[in-house]
Amino acid sequence: MSIEVTKYQQDSEFTSRASEDEIDLRELFAVIWQGKWLIIAITTLFAIGSVLFALSQPNIYKSEALLAPASTDQNGGGGLAALAGQFGGLASMAGINLGGGGGADKTQLAIEVIKSRQFTSEFIQRHNILPELMAVKSWNINDNSIVYDANVYDAEATKWLREVKAPFKPKPSMQEAYKEFSQIIAVNAAKDTGMVTISIEHVSPSVAQQWVTWLVEDINKVMKERDVLEAMRSTEFLNKQIALTNVADIRTMLYKLIEEQAKTIMFAEVRDEYIFKTIDPALVQEEKAKPKRALICVLGTMLGGMLGVMFVLIRYFVKKQD
Repeated sequence: MSIEVTKYQQDSEFTSRASEDEIDLRELFAVIWQGKWLIIAITTLFAIGSVLFALSQPNIYKSEALLAPASTDQNGGGGLAALAGQFGGLASMAGINLGGGGGADKTQLAIEVIKSRQFTSEFIQRHNILPELMAVKSWNINDNSIVYDANVYDAEATKWLREVKAPFKPKPSMQEAYKEFSQIIAVNAAKDTGMVTISIEHVSPSVAQQWVTWLVEDINKVMKERDVLEAMRSTEFLNKQIALTNVADIRTMLYKLIEEQAKTIMFAEVRDEYIFKTIDPALVQEEKAKPKRALICVLGTMLGGMLGVMFVLIRYFVKKQD
């Protein structure tokens, strides 16, 4: 008998809770319905604001180039790898890498160099692109010209006018330029194919295309100069070692190492695409990459609707508690 009573009580409590939940749900919808005009007003306000914000954003164009790693080992690893077992120690002293097939390491090194502060700073200064990077306002499609922010840069007088607090100066520093450049550049390597993509985003499609082209040319040139300089220093060291030894076998080995360094220099001098081969060059894009104005408007409207509902509910429950 007691078991039946207990079961009856549990069923009654469950029914009561379900009834309360139903009442609360009805009350919730009633509150929302009563505050529908306020919700509509807030949603409309956010919708208009999102439209104005979307229209105020300039078009951003993205230009990218598809690159393939170019092997920097002219002998396919054969000549140097044959010497690695016997003379690796001495070659390491000379700063020579006898490990064959180091193309992948060279590619990764080149990617990190592109992302480095030093390369970026030299790139900006070499091509004098600081105004296009830090003071651009919009792009004039009619004459393919850049419109600068008059409060930041005077293009006619080539003078920086921006107002900043110390330690910053009117002319942006390379640290500021690097931070800004890092936001518009992307360098990605595909793990499955090894292909490398370099892309730039800018308000001008012509500027974006030109910068990508310059980046590919500059990284090939920088990596080539590094390897040539390293080979020349190694050759100088090996020549000194030849002068210090009379052992025929060692001298023979040293001459072979010098020969390999001469091949490295020759290979670098005759090849412009030293690290990266261009598979698909950068183009002047006709379609913008962003902003997604329709998405901005939809998300802004949805946000306004959710905030409107929350405001109505919070106001109701605050009054209810009072």
